Amino acid sequence: MLIALFAFVVFLLLGMPVVFVLGLTGASALVFGSDVPITLISERIFAGLNSFTIMAIPFFVFAGAIMEGGGLSRRIVDFAMALIGWVSGSLYLVSVVTATALAAISGSGSADAAAVSSIMQPEIKRRKYDTDFAAALIASSSSLAQIIPPSLLLVVVASISAQSTGALFVAGILPGVLAALGLLLMAYFHARKAGGQYTETSQTFSLGHLLQTLWAALPALVMPVIIVGGIISGIFTATEAAAVAALYSLLVGAVIYRELHFKQLRTAILRTAILSSAVMLIIGAANVFAWLIASEQVASRLAEALLTLTDNPFVFLLLVNGLLLIVGMFMESIAALLILMPIFLPIAVEFGVHPIHFGVMMVFNLAIGMFTPPYGITLFVCSSIAERSVIQVSRKIIKPLLVMVAVLIAVTYFEDITLYLPKIYGLVK
Repeated sequence: MLIALFAFVVFLLLGMPVVFVLGLTGASALVFGSDVPITLISERIFAGLNSFTIMAIPFFVFAGAIMEGGGLSRRIVDFAMALIGWVSGSLYLVSVVTATALAAISGSGSADAAAVSSIMQPEIKRRKYDTDFAAALIASSSSLAQIIPPSLLLVVVASISAQSTGALFVAGILPGVLAALGLLLMAYFHARKAGGQYTETSQTFSLGHLLQTLWAALPALVMPVIIVGGIISGIFTATEAAAVAALYSLLVGAVIYRELHFKQLRTAILRTAILSSAVMLIIGAANVFAWLIASEQVASRLAEALLTLTDNPFVFLLLVNGLLLIVGMFMESIAALLILMPIFLPIAVEFGVHPIHFGVMMVFNLAIGMFTPPYGITLFVCSSIAERSVIQVSRKIIKPLLVMVAVLIAVTYFEDITLYLPKIYGLVK
């Protein structure tokens, strides 16, 4: 195991992509530290990808890509503007509402960040809002796509932990909604305190306009209901729900909105292929690493070490949260999940923590890592579209970060936030 640890650190310091770090670490451990044949690598990669649950990922990615090219995103923005465009700091609030709504459709934080930033930033600059704060707010709001179903990370958790994808999806709803409400309140009071241009609104509230935009956005807003409702009712599995979501978004964009043409479809297919293949490569390589961890009994050894350090579940969860917040700053979310989940989940279960609750907690941690420097993929996307440096936007990340950490603490220590809805629908006992 020392060889694997040394190789892992060296490859990371060399700046090698995570997928190669995971694969080469496993290969190094097999070649120099065991008698297991090297052919095991290909076998474990195939075993990691040979999962019906993981098939949901490309379908959800495709649905998100179609959403942007088919006009679904723009109509959701129009509805959000009609709903709260008359409130102080309206553009901030619209950004959060839009990102949350898109999170319930796409499952991809980076895609949501790009869509919301592209639509909102021109108006944000025109009305002289704080561009850096707006970019930080959009980056943090877009990270909710990792928590609110259909989350790609929750699909990965289901494949690792052998838990129900439907139960994990439903468990992520309340934490995601709480985080969205927290960001909305923070943005509202931030705007009220600043005054000036934030008290100026571009429109007054009109029930007729609200209903008009709601009617236009309704086909897009129905998608989360179809996905989650179909899973809860048992009509289809999570993977089948992903395929239904892809087909539904295709029909809405091409038939109802009539904005999805061959060019947008081609772009969506290429984007889906690129992103899905990158995710699959990481999953396959990480399965080699996970096998190495299991064969060396790292989880049981770490559990023994932690039990000598503390027998308090409160302290254990605090230590895990601290570690994940740091890891999320430097490592891609799926890779971090694939490496750490097999280690910590058995220990958490031994401490009496429900695996569904623990899975959502880990995903929430890594969602925060999506907008914290230096890695922060949504932070990079939002700062790039806002034409600001990552350092400039990072200076305004403190308030959104405090909100998300506060919700994380609540999710960690109040189990019912994650398990209440799954229990109601009979998805967990």
